[in-house]
Amino acid sequence: MKRPNPVQWLGYSIGRSLPPSCEDWVRNDLTGRFAAPRHVLRSLVPFVPIFIAFLVFLPGPFWLRGSTMLLGVFLAVFYSVAYMNQNRTKRLVQHGLPIDLVNPAARARREAERDAYLAMHERPATS
Repeated sequence: MKRPNPVQWLGYSIGRSLPPSCEDWVRNDLTGRFAAPRHVLRSLVPFVPIFIAFLVFLPGPFWLRGSTMLLGVFLAVFYSVAYMNQNRTKRLVQHGLPIDLVNPAARARREAERDAYLAMHERPATS
């Protein structure tokens, strides 16, 4: 699995495509273990200059500037989580991957839960 270099990763974090050689890495990034926390952290990268500007250039005491920056972080995280599935789908399509990709462990867990439910609640055959 070829990882993107730092410049490619920064471009990826703002919405650019990675080369086809990184397809396995993209698949793991979007569907693998810890995909949701990675998505949230990746979505904060474009806002780092804005957060620094809040902290450095706004007038007032440090606690007020820090609170303003923290409010911006909370807002960015909220929207990142709210639009996670849409963003994931867009990135999968952008890299030529099927949009129905699911983490293999999550898929196995759901199938086991479904099978257990059906075994427990199966209707008896009527004659």
